[in-house]
Amino acid sequence: MQIEEFFDRGNMIDLSFFNFSNAITAAYFADAELRILKVNKNFRSFFPVLGNVSNAYFPDVLEQLGVALEDIRSFSDKLEKDGRVLIPQISLVIEGEERIFSLLSTRTTDSNFSYLNGVQGQFVDRTTEFELRRERERLLEDKLRDSEIIADKTLQLENLANRLAKYLSPQIYNSIFTDSAATKDSFARKNLTIFFSDIVGFTDISDGMEPERLAFLINTYLSEMSNIAIEFGGTIDKFIGDAILIFFGDPETEGDQEDAIKCIKMAIRMRERINELQKTWQAQGISKPLRVRMGINTGFCTVGNFGSDHRLEYTVLGSPVNLAARLEAAAEADTILISESTRLLIGDIAKCTFVQEITPKGFVRPVPIYRLDGLTDSATLGVPMKHVGEHVEVNIADSRNIREAIAELKRIQEEFEQKLSAAD
Repeated sequence: MQIEEFFDRGNMIDLSFFNFSNAITAAYFADAELRILKVNKNFRSFFPVLGNVSNAYFPDVLEQLGVALEDIRSFSDKLEKDGRVLIPQISLVIEGEERIFSLLSTRTTDSNFSYLNGVQGQFVDRTTEFELRRERERLLEDKLRDSEIIADKTLQLENLANRLAKYLSPQIYNSIFTDSAATKDSFARKNLTIFFSDIVGFTDISDGMEPERLAFLINTYLSEMSNIAIEFGGTIDKFIGDAILIFFGDPETEGDQEDAIKCIKMAIRMRERINELQKTWQAQGISKPLRVRMGINTGFCTVGNFGSDHRLEYTVLGSPVNLAARLEAAAEADTILISESTRLLIGDIAKCTFVQEITPKGFVRPVPIYRLDGLTDSATLGVPMKHVGEHVEVNIADSRNIREAIAELKRIQEEFEQKLSAAD
């Protein structure tokens, strides 16, 4: 007689299923042929549409719940092959609400009680978990989409800023994009060195020239002059046709004298560069040589934002600006005229020749004017350079001697290393 004959079959099945009776999962027990013998109360509450499932064929129950036929076939095949199966995600619509379950099932074996050999499994409700996962994925998608939008807007702003930079002097551009304060009504009175230049007889030159050649000429000229102005630290105020207005001393300054020196060096370099460009322009069919006149003056001006609510312009105002313009107009071709105030500031670094006293329009007293002939032997056209580090400050008097300066710094490094070695 077998031991199972001493026990009631129903009671033994109930006893073996006891741990699942009160489980929070939807548990079931089926015989070896997958006929359902037992389900817990959560199984019935989860799937009220099923009603009484006793002796129902479990794959049919899955089909009735709406499980895909492919998943049902996979369930049967894996259970037969491996003795256990996991379907990680089953989407079921229960009373009009979508819920997500995982189905875990395994074959049970008992050598003493043959009627306990069957399949035991449970549906685990993972709806909340999947909703959280979906929410996280949605948030990640939103974040990615927001990042893409931000990147796109950033690129648009960069493109706009790059285009805007072409319309502004670098110093003005930087002050606008780095200063959080409002730009409107921002102005001050400062001692500035003002530079004016224009092309002599430009109207006659432009009238007889094709538009393409004229555009090439003026764009090349203004680009080259702008590069030189930026190199020497000048603030480009505006282009007025072929005329250029540049000032030194705002928004950055190294002192009145240094500002004036940089301005006259810039003017001389511009004159040299114009002579160098004559061959380039001639190669483009521009036969008439370009000849430029320049005027420079130093004095207290009002500098800042001026204009209307719709348009502002960062510029300089005052009689020193007018005098610089009058000096430029009085200069002969290829000549640079400077005022007394500028000449006193630059000292002996430049060769200047007194021209005459004039009474410019708008001025009541005569003004002495000087012709800037060039730099003295002690002066160069190089631009001073400065580096301020965490422990060291380096000032290079002439940027054109940068290689010699680097060599000198290396010698200093070697000397200090020798001293440190000796100290050790």
